[in-house]
Amino acid sequence: MTGIAASLDHGVPVADGLFEMTGGEPRLIGARCQSCKTVYFPHSAYCRNPECVAKQVERWLLPPRGNLYSFTIQRYRPPPLFRVDDWAPYVLGLVDLGEGLQVMAMLSGVAHDEIRIGMPLRLVIEPLYTDAERGPVVTYKFAPDHRS
Repeated sequence: MTGIAASLDHGVPVADGLFEMTGGEPRLIGARCQSCKTVYFPHSAYCRNPECVAKQVERWLLPPRGNLYSFTIQRYRPPPLFRVDDWAPYVLGLVDLGEGLQVMAMLSGVAHDEIRIGMPLRLVIEPLYTDAERGPVVTYKFAPDHRS
């Protein structure tokens, strides 16, 4: 295992290049335009801002904390590509990380009736499913940030 999987010992990432461990906590890997400062997630090969002329991006680690901007409860089983062991209705949240960036992610560790717009959240890495060959497959989610 490499990257976050080795450092967390939780399993293998659902996709390479989405997150890593930095300073003991998970961080999403994005990109920021060197010219117009637009931030992207996931990482982009170039700036997609139509008003930008430079188009050069740099690797950019996103803040590990944000606030819930919006959410929906998914009550259907996702297609096989988005496999989830022990499936049950889950919450997809739109998390505002600042810098004009909002990230869609599953929410974890909060009951559906306790979710509130504006609540502080922190990035976590959790198992999504178990692969017979690779073992646990992990993804990023956001959970309540009780330190705020």
